[in-house]
Amino acid sequence: MVLRSVAAPPTPWSKTLAKPKIDETAYVHPSSNVIGDVRIGTNVMVAPGTSIRADEGTPFHIGESTNIQDGVVIHGLEQGRAQGDDGNSYSVWIGKNTSITHMALIHGPAYVGDNCFIGFRSTVFNARVGDGCIVMMHALIQDVEIPPGKYVASGSIITNQQQADRLPDVSETDKQFAHHIISINDALRTGYRCAEDVGCITSIRDEFDRSQPNNGTKNSNGQVKSMRLSPEISQQVRQMVAQGYRIGTEHADERRFRTSSWQSGPIIQATRESEAISALEASLDEFTGEYVRLIGVDPKAKRRVLEMVIQRPNGAAPVSGKAPSIATNSSSSGNSVQSSQLGSEVVEQVRSLLAQGYRIGTEHADARRFRTSSWHSCSPIDSNRVSDVVQALEACIESHTGEYVRMIGIDPKAKRRVMEQIIQRPDGKVPQMSKPAAGVQTTESPVSKASSHSSSSLSPEVQEKVRSLLAQGYRIGMEHADARRFRTSSWQSCAPAQSNSASEVYAALEACMKEHSGEYVRLIGIDPKAKRRVHEQIIQQPGH
Repeated sequence: MVLRSVAAPPTPWSKTLAKPKIDETAYVHPSSNVIGDVRIGTNVMVAPGTSIRADEGTPFHIGESTNIQDGVVIHGLEQGRAQGDDGNSYSVWIGKNTSITHMALIHGPAYVGDNCFIGFRSTVFNARVGDGCIVMMHALIQDVEIPPGKYVASGSIITNQQQADRLPDVSETDKQFAHHIISINDALRTGYRCAEDVGCITSIRDEFDRSQPNNGTKNSNGQVKSMRLSPEISQQVRQMVAQGYRIGTEHADERRFRTSSWQSGPIIQATRESEAISALEASLDEFTGEYVRLIGVDPKAKRRVLEMVIQRPNGAAPVSGKAPSIATNSSSSGNSVQSSQLGSEVVEQVRSLLAQGYRIGTEHADARRFRTSSWHSCSPIDSNRVSDVVQALEACIESHTGEYVRMIGIDPKAKRRVMEQIIQRPDGKVPQMSKPAAGVQTTESPVSKASSHSSSSLSPEVQEKVRSLLAQGYRIGMEHADARRFRTSSWQSCAPAQSNSASEVYAALEACMKEHSGEYVRLIGIDPKAKRRVHEQIIQQPGH
């Protein structure tokens, strides 16, 4: 590896440069330049042709398990600093588990948080990019602070705070793609480190061979395939391991399950997917004839991020159409609250949101205000107890009979909404929730008489979303991708729907789905004024 401690030619600010501090587990390619006070954490991968030059602006911090890909330039101005997560000042701070992809430019003063993705040839200058943001290709982020968990589309120019505050949230698909890139580059780092060591390569092959009998097989994507766990559960394990979450288990017999008195199983210390799956299968064997549930824990926030039943007393693993992003079993918080006015799904959603540290709010609107999305707030809910929140929701419903009422999930740290769900309609009915998941907005909209056409190919939820987007003045687009393109998020556009009639949009969606049967198809909501996406939703998957 080539580490250069002096810049050429000499400059007033580079007379005395500190030497880089690089963790022994990191890999810096020999064709890269690392100059000055650059602090590189554990398991970082610095690819060929990069320039990390802390000669003018200094110091730089690159957090653990981050990858700096081919051709990236990281530099900083002499003036201006960003505050790092440790409270100190840096010219450039890049957090953990972040991908700075090919030819990107990070120019200090700049801050890029944990679990971010900065796309090809994108630039971040004099800006802060919050945790969990996805910045796609050829974007410019300058003089702004991007809130956590936001999505910046390819080609975007974000240079004022109003633009930054209006950005949409990242989707679950985007998160999975970003986590996939982290795992790919971690494997690349390992490969680089032992490329010239035959003994290293042999030991890796031996380890792989030994792992096969106990950890299932691998599919064509190189992902571990368990013989005991469903694909949805395996995918959930894969995501949690990639995000650095800890995995645990709990078990309960029939009596304890009814009273939600779960008992903790062995702690799973694995940091690899294959090891985690093997440990889960061992837990299923140990507690045969009982309920077993998978627990995902955020070690930083010290809170649960997922609870999922993976075995029932008959030995069968529950099967769902989509892996949940939050707890989905019926007794996740030790509080068996029931409501005569709210469906069990709504109560479960409340329990899940509170378990993740979110707050709950409520809003109401009559039919006229509902059509214009002019909601009024009910009394705020200050409690974090399920029973208190359910009681407050029922009070709002009783106070506003004949109106729409919706529940709001709020992240108090990021000060943003993570969920909106209608829980009462004017006719008094509680809408049925379909696979609720915190962090995904499920706002519903009025059904106009002009848009009463229904579709046999599209689910009621998709039809409702189309009507909602059209009612707000948005346009509808469609994209498709085969399995290979889906894995790399390389979507291709279908013919856009040029109409604001729901029936015509349904027809266009169905035509795209029919033309690309056997592929993924997703619905796109577009704000024509801001020229940005406001919604992405997969409406067709291969084999469904």
